[in-house]
Amino acid sequence: MHIAPHDNRNQPIVDADHDLVPLNYFNIVKLKRGESFDYAVPGYETCVVPATGTVDVDVEGMGFEALGRRGVDVWDGEPEGVYVPTGAKARLTCRSEAAEVFVAGAKYDRVLEPFDVREPELDIVQYGSDDTKTHRKIKHILGAKQHDKVGRLLVSELYTVGQGGWSGFPSHKHDTDRRDDKGEIVETRHDETYNFRFRPDYGSGLQMLQREDNEPGDAYHIVNGSTVLIDKGYHPCAVLPGYEMYYFTILGGLSQRSLKQYFQPTHAAQLHTIPGIMDMVAKFK
Repeated sequence: MHIAPHDNRNQPIVDADHDLVPLNYFNIVKLKRGESFDYAVPGYETCVVPATGTVDVDVEGMGFEALGRRGVDVWDGEPEGVYVPTGAKARLTCRSEAAEVFVAGAKYDRVLEPFDVREPELDIVQYGSDDTKTHRKIKHILGAKQHDKVGRLLVSELYTVGQGGWSGFPSHKHDTDRRDDKGEIVETRHDETYNFRFRPDYGSGLQMLQREDNEPGDAYHIVNGSTVLIDKGYHPCAVLPGYEMYYFTILGGLSQRSLKQYFQPTHAAQLHTIPGIMDMVAKFK
């Protein structure tokens, strides 16, 4: 499902118990200097990530000051985040002239402890190549390094390296919890939500969504600010030549946090042609 860019007026773009991606929550909060925004999402753990600007974050009286260092856009510096436990009350207060803040969430029933993730704690991996048109960098905010402190939520930022090319390839899916005959996990159910940005911002791309291997699927024209919901199926995306693409990624697991991707059989051989792809897979644990 594609949700076109719009002024959400600080109301959730993907609310709790969404009919397509019930394991996800997503809001974009825009503030000006001195303005505050309060929220709590019962049944969901969340992560606050400024796309641009700087905010102070208060979580049930615990303060995390000066979160976010980016200026003009998401390419202008490294991300930072604050983990907000399930149902906790959080207040965001803008310290810069303006701030645009992502709030990512996943359904989870336990209450853990809040913490922040600053630049030194990011988990960054780069894979692919210019030759295979798959060169990209992933910046994990809530990734493998935070596995013991988070319930079901994975939060990352993905950047194409260079202009043009594909992401999310070889095509994979993660819509079913299932094991093989030996009891090994071969796929996990993780709902996924993306928010896209392009540089220059009039760039655009394509989000594919193929429900079944070798069957025709759907395609969405994605632009700056597009939100895409992935409930099931294989879902590679591409950016037009001459443009760079970024997408904020939210993954929420049904039964576990670690993501087990199932690669599309038709294209599975490509796993052996794209440099570093298995390192990428390992970072979603």
